[in-house]
Amino acid sequence: MDRINILDYSPIFEGSNARDALLHTKNLAQLADSLGYYRYWVAEHHQVFSVAGSTPEMLMMQLAASISRIRIGSGGVMLPHYSAYKVAENFRMLEAFHPDRIDLGIGRSPSFRLVNKALNEAREKRLPYEQQVANLYKYLTDNTKEEHRIKDLAATPVIETVPQIWVLGRGAGSAKLAAAHGSAYAHFAPGSNSDGNEIIKEYRRNFKANSIQNEPEVMVAVFAIIAETTEEAENIAQAFDLWLLAVESGGQPPYYPSIKTAKERGRSIVEEEQVRKNRSRVIIGDSKQVKAGVEEVADKYQADEITIIPHFYNAENRMKGITLLAEELGLPGLRSLGFER
Repeated sequence: MDRINILDYSPIFEGSNARDALLHTKNLAQLADSLGYYRYWVAEHHQVFSVAGSTPEMLMMQLAASISRIRIGSGGVMLPHYSAYKVAENFRMLEAFHPDRIDLGIGRSPSFRLVNKALNEAREKRLPYEQQVANLYKYLTDNTKEEHRIKDLAATPVIETVPQIWVLGRGAGSAKLAAAHGSAYAHFAPGSNSDGNEIIKEYRRNFKANSIQNEPEVMVAVFAIIAETTEEAENIAQAFDLWLLAVESGGQPPYYPSIKTAKERGRSIVEEEQVRKNRSRVIIGDSKQVKAGVEEVADKYQADEITIIPHFYNAENRMKGITLLAEELGLPGLRSLGFER
């Protein structure tokens, strides 16, 4: 597996604040760059008080300006909330400053009802997602040859390079859309979807090349918790378990809980069963175990790339975790840091 990536939610840890979280994301991205990770993506979450990532484009500009090599992307922009034209202009601006280093990951995950209302209150109607994706491609390729409802409209600045477009999803609909438009496809939460393998195969079979993407490309994203020992990783995972339980219950925790808080709270029998199910979505262990888990996921889904989501407590643990995994994987950046394998 040549390409290992990171998706960061910018967690706000218990006892810290949003500014701390965003500065930590910047530090983690700089470390990932030096270690040899291939992409660093940031998320879009609204009214989720335990994470600071709400506007990926703004955070991407900050990260790309402070890092020289790694590709910076969105994981992702929730396109139904926005004008495809404005998204195209935002990402062309990013690409203009950082050519051949920008990824535009798009998705359509619903937000809370009030968030949906706030994000869309100035719009008379919402276009179908499929139409928005078609519009986005039109704006980013300056395609005036094919018939289009706004054929002569250009997204500025007009530049020579194009961000790579990724359609994010878990189900067959997103993969089908990615194939039809010739987009790369990022498959999320593989452990929670038993049809994932067939979804990816269908994507590859039906892929239609275009001027941006010549052949199908698949990324699989999975949560990962890496520590020096299995015991330490399991200890850290207790905070992740509690955070995910809180989010899935419909509540919004005010922060990402500490390991101490998770231990003191404990779990009910029902919650224990839910944690067991959730663990299918995360690789937990020392660097050797996580490497084996990453390779297993890559082999199972025949993925071109794996993206880890190191959404675990705390800043120090995350910095150490991605370093341990990079060393185990022998990523190229380690040679410049004196880690010869």
